Amino acid sequence: MRVVLIVAAGLCLAGCSSTDFFKPPQVTLQMDSTPPGADAVTSIGPGCKTPCSVQVPADKNFTVTYTLAKYEPATVEVTVVKQSGSDPILDPNPAVVELVAVTPPKKPKRKPHHAKPKAAAPAAQPAAPAAAAAPPPPGLSPFPPVR
Repeated sequence: MRVVLIVAAGLCLAGCSSTDFFKPPQVTLQMDSTPPGADAVTSIGPGCKTPCSVQVPADKNFTVTYTLAKYEPATVEVTVVKQSGSDPILDPNPAVVELVAVTPPKKPKRKPHHAKPKAAAPAAQPAAPAAAAAPPPPGLSPFPPVR
């Protein structure tokens, strides 16, 4: 009986890949976002463009980070729930996020531009008397008559 057991164990080791035996089970994670088209990347490696799904190892908790131009990045925590007698499940699955649009920075309010006070107009020069402006006609004296 011992010979049969040893032979059976040896056959399994010869036919089974030792790395497959120690690999955690793979679980499908569905990922989606509103709006769709975000890059969803898990903290354990796999990623895709939403809506999509990836195979992830179900051995430890991880996060999914969603990024999309003109939207704030968002992260969802995913927990591996191990159940006795069945395959582990992921919570949440699907991992869905609603992305929030980035608001452009507000321009600082400009202080009102007060008009510079107008410079005072130069004082008007009194107009020169017309008589002083033009020479007197011939035969008239430029001086007033004496009385």
